[in-house]
Amino acid sequence: MSLMSVLVTGAAGFIGYHTSLRLLARGDKVVGVDNLNAYYDPALKAKRLATLSEHPNFSFLQADIADRAAMAVVAQAHPEVTGYINLAAQAGVRHSLTAPHDYSHSNVEGHLVMLELARANRNCRHFVYASSSSVYGANTKLPFSVEDRVDHPISLYAATKRAGELMSHSYSHLYRIPTTGLRFFTVYGPWGRPDMAAYLFAQAILAGKPITVFNNGDMRRDFTTIDDIVSGVVGVLDNPPADDGTAPPYRLYNIGNNNSEKLMDFVGLIEQCLGRKAEYDFRPMQAGDVKETYADISAIQKDVGFAPTTPISVGVPKFIDWFKTYHGV
Repeated sequence: MSLMSVLVTGAAGFIGYHTSLRLLARGDKVVGVDNLNAYYDPALKAKRLATLSEHPNFSFLQADIADRAAMAVVAQAHPEVTGYINLAAQAGVRHSLTAPHDYSHSNVEGHLVMLELARANRNCRHFVYASSSSVYGANTKLPFSVEDRVDHPISLYAATKRAGELMSHSYSHLYRIPTTGLRFFTVYGPWGRPDMAAYLFAQAILAGKPITVFNNGDMRRDFTTIDDIVSGVVGVLDNPPADDGTAPPYRLYNIGNNNSEKLMDFVGLIEQCLGRKAEYDFRPMQAGDVKETYADISAIQKDVGFAPTTPISVGVPKFIDWFKTYHGV
């Protein structure tokens, strides 16, 4: 596919940062948008952004994707954009229990504003966006397949992500915008989010504090490294769904490691890499959480050639190396 100018929202976020780096490395132009909110330490976002800003093909605008006026300014300033990767979102299942309006603002209203931007752009080649494995709710059939029903979310976060998928389908149907939703499974790696398990566990273990483990540790997750995830995101961007004039040019993919790991094995690797044992604060299952995630990635494998290659035995040491460097350990 020829080089593109891509608008990446959430560009200072974990996945947005790495995706932007990959696009820039291959010669694409990247227009980054992020509101730099304080959901987690903005200093981490600022450092990611500083790295991106060293690249001549990267430009950045601080804006909230739900702010229609601000996003209209972005669109006017960058008419050359042909691809969209909408990664800006209010993330986290647990936070949605205490700050529900943050989720409707970013994940529903913000997503709609982005779809409208794509609709107004006659040169839009593909609109790619972040969904989540959380949409599978309490599904017990494993692995989770994109063919499964997902109309019983067990968290507001999941409900807003499913809303994004449904809105995208309607825009693909009405306006023939090629859209692809990516249901991310547990992503970790260098420059990762401080509210996610790998970071929280490493931080607590080094501080000699207990780590909080839900469902008494009886959890499994499809842990996926950021490098594998980005390969999938960029591969999808380059392969928009074709419009045959009948079905909407709309797709959904699971994007995971296709391997569900025991949470306690993941913790064990972090302990090993840090050379310290964790203290455990075992708790019952948290509201809105699920016991196990496991991605069926056959669709994205077939269509895009996505092939994750990194087991946790390789990914966890790589994350811990970064974590120690970043925190001067």
